[in-house]
Amino acid sequence: MADIGRVNLLNVLKIDPYGASLDAGELGEVRLPNRFLPEHCNEGDAISVFLYFDSKSHLTATTQKINAQVGEVAFLKVTQVNDIGAFMDWGLRKNLLVPFNQQQIRMLAEQSYLVYVYLDENTNRIVASSKLNRFITHGATTYQSGQAVDLVISDITDIGYSAVINNQHWGVLFFADVVKPLKVGQRINGFIKNIREDGKINLRLQATGYAKVDPLSVTILKQLEKNNGFLPVSDKTAAEIIYERFAVSKKSFKMTIGSLYKKRLITISREGITLVKKS
Repeated sequence: MADIGRVNLLNVLKIDPYGASLDAGELGEVRLPNRFLPEHCNEGDAISVFLYFDSKSHLTATTQKINAQVGEVAFLKVTQVNDIGAFMDWGLRKNLLVPFNQQQIRMLAEQSYLVYVYLDENTNRIVASSKLNRFITHGATTYQSGQAVDLVISDITDIGYSAVINNQHWGVLFFADVVKPLKVGQRINGFIKNIREDGKINLRLQATGYAKVDPLSVTILKQLEKNNGFLPVSDKTAAEIIYERFAVSKKSFKMTIGSLYKKRLITISREGITLVKKS
């Protein structure tokens, strides 16, 4: 069955001068306006479309890029506020409504907020809420230490960053595990650091242990070869410079060059690292 408020792969039933009719299963036939119909599209083809209700409350399809789907969090900008609520730009001509009773704080036009997009069961409308605790939970038990996850930064606290994990759960990213400042609404890849006894989840941005050593080793060796066998970075180099050059933490960098040194592939000095010439 096709899902309202999400991207679906639907079959084209019929094409006419005004667009196409798509098979949305139990939802029936859905129209895709001609201006969104892909070139060289034929009847019987399967195309990816987003399903939503247009200004006349008709279920319709579009191939436009959407900034948020039902079941996801997103950092969106308010374009207008009226007596119904706030309206956010999510990539469609019809803006996304955040009713007043779903606003954690009263929203203002031209400001951006982190919201959760959902399908209101009472009105059958796609709406959003900034009251994230209604949708995002603590205490998940399905994760494992070292597991790769998708993160959205939701808040900056005294100890680090609060983040939404996989659009579902809360996690904490401590300042000590971050190389450069992050912004609210920023989407990043991360890893589960550990799950505490109280069920809360600690995060990190780098894989644990030596999981990232090999890919980083290749990157460092390639850069050495391109720079006549020398790079002006070492275990004494500032973390910010290392991150800017390799997009990894200083800890991961030190582990990697330490491994390369033990393999006698490089030498390390205060000035930088040097590729060992093969005899």
